[in-house]
Amino acid sequence: MGYDDYEQSERVQEWLRHNGAAIAVGIVIGLALIFGYRQWNKHKASENIDAAVQYQLVQTAIADGKTNEAKTLTDSLVKNHAGSTYAVFAMSLRARQDVDAGKAGDAIAALQWAVQHAPKGPLQDLTRLRLARVQLVANKANDALNTLKAMPAKAYLGLATELRGDAQVKLGHVEAARKAYQSSLADFDANSPQRRIVQMKIDNLAPAAVVKNTAPATAASIHAKQDA
Repeated sequence: MGYDDYEQSERVQEWLRHNGAAIAVGIVIGLALIFGYRQWNKHKASENIDAAVQYQLVQTAIADGKTNEAKTLTDSLVKNHAGSTYAVFAMSLRARQDVDAGKAGDAIAALQWAVQHAPKGPLQDLTRLRLARVQLVANKANDALNTLKAMPAKAYLGLATELRGDAQVKLGHVEAARKAYQSSLADFDANSPQRRIVQMKIDNLAPAAVVKNTAPATAASIHAKQDA
């Protein structure tokens, strides 16, 4: 049995009387979510702009030789925008300044922070690579190897395997270093300048037959040649 227009109107009105409040609440919640999402995006965009400006100030202070000012600006950036990639960039710059000042320990601490706060992907992998380099400068070869192990297998292949070779040289593991360098050669393009550097490192390694009969003092001289 069908309903005429009057009966249909009455049924709609009755349904609205029972469910109108729920509909109104749903609409209000939906509008609030849309408004809140837009405000959140606006807030994040504002924060990102502020972080970018502070990072530019850090760069300017470093370029002007104002080390203390750069440090203060970086501290502020890290405190207020720890989740921003600009904070990661700033801490990487601080690490470079620390290395230049002979403060490898401080540089390691800065890069460890940067690794922890960098988004997963190329930036985090690059920061780990930088950390491993500084750990080698600080003669922490085992730490450098552990840092490199945390990198994805295919991340910065040639550079990562070259650093593994450098770490093995520091530890006196000449054959392990040779293997790492040879792997690095395969990862670099044939015309890459870095490939020639790796080949020089291989050439500087003692021959396998000599290594087997080398005294500890000679092994130390190998390290010195590599560090030169």
